[in-house]
Amino acid sequence: MSETESSSEESIARFREYVQSFLRSEKGARLFSDNTVRAYTCDLESYVRWVERSGVDPFKVSHPQLRGYLADMNRAKYSTATINRRLSAVRDLYRWLLEEGVTEQDSAAAIASPKRRKTLPKTLTEAEAEAILNSCDGNGAREMRDRAFLELLYATGARISEISSLNVDDVDLAQAQVRLFGKGSKVRIVPVYKLAIERVDAYEREARPKLSTRSDGRERALFLSTRGNRMSADALRKVFEQRVVQSGIGRHVTPHAMRHTFATELLAGGADLRSVQTLLGHSDLSTTQIYTHLTIDRMKAAAKQAHPRSE
Repeated sequence: MSETESSSEESIARFREYVQSFLRSEKGARLFSDNTVRAYTCDLESYVRWVERSGVDPFKVSHPQLRGYLADMNRAKYSTATINRRLSAVRDLYRWLLEEGVTEQDSAAAIASPKRRKTLPKTLTEAEAEAILNSCDGNGAREMRDRAFLELLYATGARISEISSLNVDDVDLAQAQVRLFGKGSKVRIVPVYKLAIERVDAYEREARPKLSTRSDGRERALFLSTRGNRMSADALRKVFEQRVVQSGIGRHVTPHAMRHTFATELLAGGADLRSVQTLLGHSDLSTTQIYTHLTIDRMKAAAKQAHPRSE
């Protein structure tokens, strides 16, 4: 092995250590949710592999070299969303390296992300939402749990990861509200309608004790698996997908469709944009504004269908 190759390997190894330090840093822990940390870990590992293949010095990477990284991702036909996420991870890393005095330049800051084609969120019709919510037959522990889960998902507009992280104490049955822990560990209180509270109450009284018998009794998670453990976001997502199939609506939808439908229904019902932003846990109002387009489209469709002069 030549001296140059040895030096390059040492540089890559040291860079990997800084990547891990960045992910473990107080700033990283404060800004990123667990899901984001996992995504950043994969994205930065991909970047390190590219650096290694390209023979680039990661501590002195130039703007043209980073443009080469962008070009490689384009040639590999990665989606715009994936490219933007990876570039965001790289930009955050180099910003941190600059703040820590590890590098003297931040070439990544000048790399512009590709523009994404704007698409409206997929929502459910009232009939589709109703069919999914009523897809659980029977009074077994799993059926009662799934009914409570689906109703709470629709009632709060929560992310599936937020539902997974709920503990029993986070649902205030008396006040009809739920405490959700969103991205960046931000806490928000969301009021919940009566039926959702009734279904959660029935689940907690009748079904959850049966599911918890296989655990040590100390598990405080709201939604438990048949083994008495906290249900992960993936496990809840699988339950949702199964219930969608059973509902017979005839199309594939994700749990996030419930969140989109929640927001759209609130705006259509007269809620102001700021209130919906707070309920969804959006840090930027522009993220919430996308739902105004959906409500406008719905009103146009309703007018076209109902107006006597419409074709």
